[in-house]
Amino acid sequence: MRGLALLALVVAALALPLPPQALAHDHPSGISDLVTPALFRVEATSQVKIILSDPSDDAVRVERSFDVPLGTGSGVMINPDGAIVTLGEVVKSERNPAVYAVNKLFAEQYGLDIPDDFSLHSVTNGQRNRQLQQCYSGESPSTACDLDISTTVRVFRNTLPPDTQGFSASIVQAATPGSPAILMASGLAGVGELPTAPLATEVPAQAGAAVNIAGFLGRPAADTGDHVDIAHLGQPGAAAEAGRGFADPQKKVDEPSKLGALIDQGLRGGPVIGDKDGHVIGLLAGGGKDAKMIGVREIAAALRKANITPRRGGVDAAFEAALTRFHTHYYSQAVPGFQRVLALSPGHVMAAEHLRTALAKRDGPEDKGTIAPETEGTMSLWLIIVGVALIAAVLGSALLLWVRRSPRSEEPRPGATSDDTASSTVNVRRPGTPSPPLDPQVRASTRYCTACGMQMEQGHRFCAYCGRPASI
Repeated sequence: MRGLALLALVVAALALPLPPQALAHDHPSGISDLVTPALFRVEATSQVKIILSDPSDDAVRVERSFDVPLGTGSGVMINPDGAIVTLGEVVKSERNPAVYAVNKLFAEQYGLDIPDDFSLHSVTNGQRNRQLQQCYSGESPSTACDLDISTTVRVFRNTLPPDTQGFSASIVQAATPGSPAILMASGLAGVGELPTAPLATEVPAQAGAAVNIAGFLGRPAADTGDHVDIAHLGQPGAAAEAGRGFADPQKKVDEPSKLGALIDQGLRGGPVIGDKDGHVIGLLAGGGKDAKMIGVREIAAALRKANITPRRGGVDAAFEAALTRFHTHYYSQAVPGFQRVLALSPGHVMAAEHLRTALAKRDGPEDKGTIAPETEGTMSLWLIIVGVALIAAVLGSALLLWVRRSPRSEEPRPGATSDDTASSTVNVRRPGTPSPPLDPQVRASTRYCTACGMQMEQGHRFCAYCGRPASI
């Protein structure tokens, strides 16, 4: 019975609920939340300065400057120092901006019927046509025109309120239009820490893998924010094929056409976000009726060539911690986390949006947490310590109870024989305790211990109280 009691105590101790652990550091369920704060609108423009000389009149000299749109699209910041990844064709076009500027100049200056485009044209006026062709070919400036071309890139952050001023950016790496381009934004001092997007290590191999695509359909404004849409990866292509296609596994949507239209509207170069952990797995490329994804391996190769290391900052760690609490419905704990993010990075778009939601749901029926994030770790540690101490106390009490109830009195005393311990019950009295009156015949034969004075039963050779041998 004692063994069963001890076993019950041990089981009860082990069955005590352990202190709750802190929230697991899982990535949030909103797969685009980690990336959209780092989105940028990218606009590239070529400035073409033309000095036009009129062969018929040396005194005529025309100086004009034109801003030629080179490309627009989206990008994402991958380093808090200002490194932005986009697609090469956003900032580097195969079309010659000088041709566009020359067409525009001759149409305006001489009233010629030449469209504003990037195509070469000819006119019926022989002298003007020779002059036009010389400007196209870039021949000696003394005979026709002198051209000076420079490229300006401006980037606009995804913030609340919208970033309408933007920042200048330089092109660090842009090998070909179909490959990733690396930009470096400047003039970022005083804007706080910049959020960055995490890069994945690989692209999902299975066809039909769900992804998000993100970017801007226009320059940020009150009515133009970031755009996020759902897509699915197609079959992995051959090694020589440029990019990975898209396809709806249920064949309900023509995803290449849908995404191609979004690319033409401004999502070219925007990030493709994996469903597993919300990391960037590639960039959007294509347009029209087709869409492709340039994978993360190509992004990594471009970064290595530009000697830029992708890196995340302190605001990203603070945001991800608050985001985890938010998506697990610990709204009370998420509120101070988002407030800290906004203190580090004013205008952080997702922190501002989620903070409004968390404040509305704090202490409500959907809120699972009330412990402040700052004390959560300390409270968890103390709960663990108290739980361990409680288990130790229960086990110690069980062991002490076992020791106290062990049957020591049934063990034979030193020097006692089996006859001594096998006799009937022995009445033991302490010294000084009066004995009941005895029969005179019995009193004569009664013996007492010479050491402790206790009465000894007939036939006993040792005192039942102190164990001293009886006097002979």
